[in-house]
Order: sequence, then structure tokens, then C-alpha cells
Amino acid sequence: MATTAQYTAQPIVESFSAVNTTDTSRSAPTTTTALAAGPTTAAGNGVGKRINKVTVTEVNAAGAGVANVIRFWIEPSGSSTKYLMVEKAPTSITSSSTAIGYRTEIPELVGLILPGAASDPAQLYFSAHLNASYHITIESGLL
Repeated sequence: MATTAQYTAQPIVESFSAVNTTDTSRSAPTTTTALAAGPTTAAGNGVGKRINKVTVTEVNAAGAGVANVIRFWIEPSGSSTKYLMVEKAPTSITSSSTAIGYRTEIPELVGLILPGAASDPAQLYFSAHLNASYHITIESGLL
């Protein structure tokens, strides 16, 4: 266990467009979008990626919102199985000049560390219960 705080050495901002087709699974998703991965460095002391902030914005055409369930999955290093981490239920908001569309932050993922591995680092994935389009921004940093 470290006796001093460990801060991210290299800040990273990644943006993704996730146009998901329906994936109703809560145990074995088949339609996911890869979001972030640990570094491709052999796992060791201080090697990983720490998630600092995750923001999700619905961006469906013509401002039409979709009542939906969005899910975040983790696939550990050396595994081919995705495990459910977080579920959120976006409300149906039709955006316009006076109404802001659905946007949320995912506090459950703040502090998550994706360990590195030389060939198969841990990865974070996204899926949606119903067909919808989302923009996902991840602020992270390498340890």
C-alpha cells in the first residue's frame, strides 16, 4: 500500500460517439462500445489509468429523446468476460431552443483504475438497452 498520494502523470481526455443498437443483456452484452483501456505496459507498481470524470450526452437526431437504460461494463486484464459496473436510466427529453437534452455524469466510475497489461489491459465498455446515440467524454490520467 502506498504511503503517499499518487497523482496522474499524464492527463487524457477521450471522446466517443456511441450509436448503439439494442442490447438488453445485463449479464453477457454483445453490442458494446469500447471506451477506455489501461496502458499496454506490463502491470506493476503505479501502472494504470485512473478515471477522473465520465460525462454522457444523448445526441439523437431531431432532438428526440429516448427513455432508456445505459450500462458501463468492465473487462478485467486477461479476461474475455464483461462485468456490469453501472446502470443509469436516461429520461426522455426532447431538446429544443428552450429544453436541454439529457446529460449526466457517472460518479460511480470516478476513481476506477484500469490496470495495464502488455497484451490485454483492462477495458471499460458502454451499451444501451434501446437503440440511441450518445456522446461520451472520459477524463482520465496515467499513473
